[in-house]
Amino acid sequence: MFIVKYLKLVEIQTKVASVIPFILGTLYAVFRFGDFDFLHFALMLISLLSFDMATTAINNYYDYMKAKRKHGYGYEVHNAIVQYHMNPRGVAAIIAVLLVLAIGAGLWLFMETGWLLLLLGGLSFAVGILYSFGPLAISRMPLGEIFSGLFMGFVIPFVSVYIHAEDKLASLDLDLQRLTVTLHVDLLETLLILLISIPAIFGIANIMLANNICDIEDDIENRRYTLPVYIGRPRAIRLFGWLYYVSYIDLIVLIVLKVPFLLVILALATLIPIRKNIIKFADHPVKQFTFKLAVQNFVLISAGRIVILTLALLFML
Repeated sequence: MFIVKYLKLVEIQTKVASVIPFILGTLYAVFRFGDFDFLHFALMLISLLSFDMATTAINNYYDYMKAKRKHGYGYEVHNAIVQYHMNPRGVAAIIAVLLVLAIGAGLWLFMETGWLLLLLGGLSFAVGILYSFGPLAISRMPLGEIFSGLFMGFVIPFVSVYIHAEDKLASLDLDLQRLTVTLHVDLLETLLILLISIPAIFGIANIMLANNICDIEDDIENRRYTLPVYIGRPRAIRLFGWLYYVSYIDLIVLIVLKVPFLLVILALATLIPIRKNIIKFADHPVKQFTFKLAVQNFVLISAGRIVILTLALLFML
């Protein structure tokens, strides 16, 4: 029973939002540079998943402690702490263990690579904590989509590439005696990673956006001033659709990177189910019925890119 409660607390089904960008970045590193380090791969996976689960648990814990409306609208089942009558102290202990695992694996990975990973990892940890915790939690402001999209959709793929090919991508040199910091970045390679990460960036942002669209009334009552609260549901739904369509600009980059043209064209096939899901969500944006469509779209559009890179790698053998 503990496993069921734990998986609900950390919302395990949402971890695809961090694992998929991680896989995408790893495949890109192998395709672009021909490099793969299993130890670095394992350490980042442990740190990434542990921290993702910790931030979700923090978000549920914070919502439980700050909720002003504690009846109706499915409150009894939306939050695992309420649904399973979990002890808040026990939840805090789980969060602490997950953070120790995430930080431990992250520091080991830093020792294996360099200062740039510590900088990006520390920044990501800070944003992850501030996303759910504190008087000005990012998730309670209209910045949630931007931060979640950029940090999970771009920073994760970038670091996933960096841990395998740090010498070909970027470096941060720290001289403690002279108190100097030197940052070297291959701007072209960084730009390419940014462009191929666009589907993940917008797909993750749309998961957050869909969640906030569904919760707009409850968020207003609980004083969560999210993006849909500011721009209204109709504009938010239009933005939801357009972000998916713009995501396909990365296909041009894949062609530039010499991915076989026929493989790139296959990715366009995902537009058909994605468009259907956009219409379904727009017609009935209710969490228990259509929110899952945002997750499905993210998986569809990202899995398409993963399949393309995998097949391209096979063709190179």
